Amino acid sequence: MSNPQPASIADAIRAIRAELPASTTLIAVAKTFPASAVAAALAAGQRHFGENRVQEAMEKYPALRQSQPDLVLHLIGPLQTNKVKQAVASFDVIHTLDRPKLAEELAKEFAKQGRNLPCFIQVNTGEEPQKAGVAPLEADAFIRDCRERLGLTICGLMCIPPAEEEPAPHFALLNQIAKRNGLDQLSMGMSADYAIAVQFGATHVRVGSAIFGGRSYPA
Repeated sequence: MSNPQPASIADAIRAIRAELPASTTLIAVAKTFPASAVAAALAAGQRHFGENRVQEAMEKYPALRQSQPDLVLHLIGPLQTNKVKQAVASFDVIHTLDRPKLAEELAKEFAKQGRNLPCFIQVNTGEEPQKAGVAPLEADAFIRDCRERLGLTICGLMCIPPAEEEPAPHFALLNQIAKRNGLDQLSMGMSADYAIAVQFGATHVRVGSAIFGGRSYPA
């Protein structure tokens, strides 16, 4: 894990916040970065954090939560059904509800743990075969099933536009689907395109490298 300097993290958070409306939640994506980087962001006033992997979150955040109980942890990576129990216990918000089987397992685990986490449904706006998410034409029925049959708290929608395409049409599509389903939260926009996402109604932006710097992954 690379270890960015606390001052640079604080400066980056301040700069990004200056660009965001007060109504937009900045999620600092700390995947692959150590707990010390999260602590530096906490010291700068940041409270919402995103992680991709359940195991990494379980290792990184218990001590941080003890010192900062108002920390809010968002799961923004794919969730395997065999990790649902740990995810429900470890996270506060789930951004990647992307298929019926996962919805079923979440409903069961919420009941077992007495929790009902707010969930964003991930929509595969580019209909990319390698990417998770419900197809746009199937989104309405899936939202309805999650709400009415399973009783899940669907707070909004999430998307990751195709890397090689302009993000604006994808953000606009997600906004349209949300509006017709009475959803007012949109998790969209990352380091390279969060400013565009805000123009299309993003209420949550997921920013990692612009805060913590480039990631070094193991070979």
